[in-house]
Amino acid sequence: MSAPDPLRVCLLTGGGDAPGLNAVVRAFVHAAGRRSILVLGSRYGFEGLVGDEGVVPLRREDVAGILPRGGSLLGCSTHSNPFSVADGAAATQDVTSRLLRRMDELAIHALVLAGGDGTMAIGMRLGAIGVRCVGIPKTIDGDLGGTEATCGIDTAVQSATNAIDALHATAEAHQRVLIVEVMGRHAGWIALRAGIAGGADVVLVPEIPYDATRVVTKIRERDRLGRRFSIVVVGEGARPAGGATSEVEPARPGQPARLGGAGERLAAELRALGLPHEARVTVLGHLQRGGSPTAADRLLATRFGTRAAELCARGQWGRMVCLRAGMVESIPIEEACRAEARLSAAHELLACARDVGIELGAP
Repeated sequence: MSAPDPLRVCLLTGGGDAPGLNAVVRAFVHAAGRRSILVLGSRYGFEGLVGDEGVVPLRREDVAGILPRGGSLLGCSTHSNPFSVADGAAATQDVTSRLLRRMDELAIHALVLAGGDGTMAIGMRLGAIGVRCVGIPKTIDGDLGGTEATCGIDTAVQSATNAIDALHATAEAHQRVLIVEVMGRHAGWIALRAGIAGGADVVLVPEIPYDATRVVTKIRERDRLGRRFSIVVVGEGARPAGGATSEVEPARPGQPARLGGAGERLAAELRALGLPHEARVTVLGHLQRGGSPTAADRLLATRFGTRAAELCARGQWGRMVCLRAGMVESIPIEEACRAEARLSAAHELLACARDVGIELGAP
C-alpha cells in the first residue's frame, strides 16, 4: 500500500500588514516542515489564489533572515475577499468557485489565514462551504475577539509612544497643543496604551464619545500650573458626543469605510472653543505598521505560527490560535468573529489613565 500524500497547505497574510507577520510565516514554515507538511504561499492575500499574483512554495531557505523584518514576505491585500471581489464601480462578484478550483489544481488541502476580523470572517464563511482553515490573529488594532493579544499591536504602540516622546520637546518649545492621531479603527487600544506610556495629557478613544470643552478645560488647567503646552492623543475612530466617526472614504460593497480626519476635526473644535494655544496635528498613519517588530511581537508571532502548524498536523480545522491567560490555545474561528475586542467602561487602563491625570473627554 502506497503512503498517503503529504498534507499541502497554503498560507496567506490577509488584510493590512502588521509587524510580526514575517515571524508568523517563518515559524509556520519551520514547524510545518518538522511535521512533513508542504507549505505554499498565496501572494497578496487571496489574490494569489483567485487573481494573477500567483502561489509560491515556502521552504526553510525561503524564510531565512525575515524574522526582524516588517511587512510581509507574501504581501498583503485589503481588496481580495473571494466572496466580494470588485467588479465595476459598485458591483462585486463571488469568486469562491475560482478559489476552490485553484485549490484543487494545486492539490491544496487547507488554508492558513493570518489576518484580522475581516480575514477571520472570510475563514468562517469558507469553513461553511467545506474549506479547511486555520486562523492566526494579526492586527495592530487589537480588536479581534477571543484573544488577549494579536500580532502587531505591541510594535504599533511602541511606535506611537516613540512619536509622542519626540513631540513633547517641540510642543513645550513653542507652547503648542499637539494632537497626535493614531490608528485603531473603532477600538482605542493603541491610543490609550500609547497615551499612558507617552505621558499624554488627553486621550480620546472611539469607545468614549468626547466633549471638546473638557479638553479645553484640561489645557487651561495646565496653563495655570505653568505647563503651557499639551499632548492630545486621538484614535482615528474617536468622535464627539452626538457626532459621527470621521471618514476619508465611505464604505463600499465588501470594503469598510476608511477612517481619518479625527485629529483635524478636533483641532477645529478646540479653536472654535477659544483654545489659547496654536494647535497642530500629527497623523502617524502607516508609521505604526512599519518597522522592525518588537521582541514581544516576534515572540507572540512565533508562538502563534508554531501552534497553527500543530493544528494542521492534528487536523483541527476551523480554529484560530489565540492567547488566553498568557498561554497559546485555540478557539473556533466563529468565536473570534462573534464580538470585537473593545475597551469597556470599567477597563482597568481607563481607571489608570484617570489616576495619572489624563483627560478622557468624558466623566
